[in-house]
Amino acid sequence: MEQPIDIGGPAQPLLTISGMVKHFPLKKTAFGAGTVVRAVDGVDFQVMKGETLGVVGESGCGKSTTARLLMQLLKPTRGQMVFDGRAIGGRDLPLKEFRRQVQMVFQDSYASLNPRLSIEDTVAFGPQVHGMPRRAARSNARDLLARVGLPPQRLAERYPHELSGGQRQRVNIARALALQPRMVILDEAVSALDRSVQAQVINLLLDLKTEFGLTYLFISHDLNVVRYMSDRVMVMYLGQVVEIGPVDALYAAPAHPYTRALLSSIPSLDPEQRSEKAALSGDPPNPIDPPTGCRFHPRCALAAPVCARRAPKPIAAGAQHAASCLVHEPDSGHPMAQQRRQRPAA
Repeated sequence: MEQPIDIGGPAQPLLTISGMVKHFPLKKTAFGAGTVVRAVDGVDFQVMKGETLGVVGESGCGKSTTARLLMQLLKPTRGQMVFDGRAIGGRDLPLKEFRRQVQMVFQDSYASLNPRLSIEDTVAFGPQVHGMPRRAARSNARDLLARVGLPPQRLAERYPHELSGGQRQRVNIARALALQPRMVILDEAVSALDRSVQAQVINLLLDLKTEFGLTYLFISHDLNVVRYMSDRVMVMYLGQVVEIGPVDALYAAPAHPYTRALLSSIPSLDPEQRSEKAALSGDPPNPIDPPTGCRFHPRCALAAPVCARRAPKPIAAGAQHAASCLVHEPDSGHPMAQQRRQRPAA
């Protein structure tokens, strides 16, 4: 297999998502005809070449659905996806070629492996589908197994049920790398692992990123792991992006109230930093009938009446840092928003 060519150069984003929407229709009943679950509801972001973009948010905010939309495992309701300057799924970039360049590692290391295939055959399967001879594919599989810390002479002929959770996740990583992708989507890839094993897999991912020149989209609930892994972080709430920015800036000075609540929930070993009250109360609203205006306003400590009427727009909160909050939008009508200075009449 030939190595994919970097068409746009380093200045062009590797992946651009515009207006991504995924609504799941419900069964039509006398009381719920035409209703939908708004899993992803207007998402825009870019993934730059060579970076790790972390994605965080509560369960049900749309992180995993977004990942499956990127891989085209789910068909979007609407929206545009461009990979290195080429529209995905069209003549410019057929789906088979796109999936060779973008691979995914799932959370459940056992369910994502075929129990009837040996470890060696699992890693060799993808390259064979894309035209690599069987012998070369198996040799490549053994090399990758060794690279991810699984001795092929001892483990290549074993089956998934004979391995530990950490070993199975290493197999999934080797399988993702077998097609020489440019980007890997990691959907809670380390969350089910023991802490000591988790640390080993995280360091392995960082080493592989440098060695193979990879770009990562890293989805996780663990905010400490996201900070360690990521260059930038995207925060999602109820199917929308509420904040995105460089990891150090976002963790040091979060601009959105939801981001501040998430970061305040990180456990601390310092007794002086002990939390006295919950930073965020209540559950996320129903995605079938989301709140009007800002979707976070029913749980927000800074909410004002205008927040229920007006949806915020992404506003710059620093270099490459943006948040969707009316507090940062001049003349938004929020009491804490800045007012634009009026020019004196001539």
